[in-house]
Amino acid sequence: MYGKGLRALSLATTVVLTGAFALVFFYAPNDADQGFIQKIFYVHVPLAIVALVGFVGAGLLAIAHLRTRDDVWDHRSYVAIHISVIFGVGVLATGAIWARASWGKWWVWDEPTLVSFLIVFLLYATYYPLRYSIEDPGRRARYASVFAITAGAFVPINFIAVRLAENLVHPRVLNATAGDMPGEMRLTFLVSLLGISLLYLTLMNLELASKRARARLKRIRRLLEAESPSGPAATPLTTVAARPTYD
Repeated sequence: MYGKGLRALSLATTVVLTGAFALVFFYAPNDADQGFIQKIFYVHVPLAIVALVGFVGAGLLAIAHLRTRDDVWDHRSYVAIHISVIFGVGVLATGAIWARASWGKWWVWDEPTLVSFLIVFLLYATYYPLRYSIEDPGRRARYASVFAITAGAFVPINFIAVRLAENLVHPRVLNATAGDMPGEMRLTFLVSLLGISLLYLTLMNLELASKRARARLKRIRRLLEAESPSGPAATPLTTVAARPTYD
């Protein structure tokens, strides 16, 4: 019922995230200009990076689905987009808090980094009505895969365009021309990025395991209903346990 290695992955995620938060609050120094509020950077930026990488990864999984016609790849692509959208909500929320503390505004419309991420987020928000407006499972999976590939190709193009923009209102903390981060900040950022990445993989594997378990239960229920005219209650539980495992 549980994904392979899910327990070990969950433990690793917990340990790394705990270490990351410890570094954020007790090791990394306060920023000279922004003070304590700058520490939200260690959550905001890793969430953004992992979400964008997840969108691109969903496109690669969609390519695998179109090549193989295996629904497993479609499910993985869907879950990758789902988790990335959730992370995107976190990016927008932490970004608004950071903007309010630094600029005195919850949002700045002339800042390309903020607006571009909002565009990407809204683009993927249309994935759900598109997917579930199609009743036929085969067509639904194909259309969803085409969307994931097209949108996934847009993400790096959008990122490059933003990095070439001249408006530097948004902090370019990862820009080499702005100077390297101090060693304490860099280490804290890398650990935070690793922790958020592990969290993404854990949530993705957990949702996939849940979907597999739900599908197995549906198959067992259909088999029980087909074998017994009286319904599932007429079949002993020992009979169900003795059946071969369902993929």
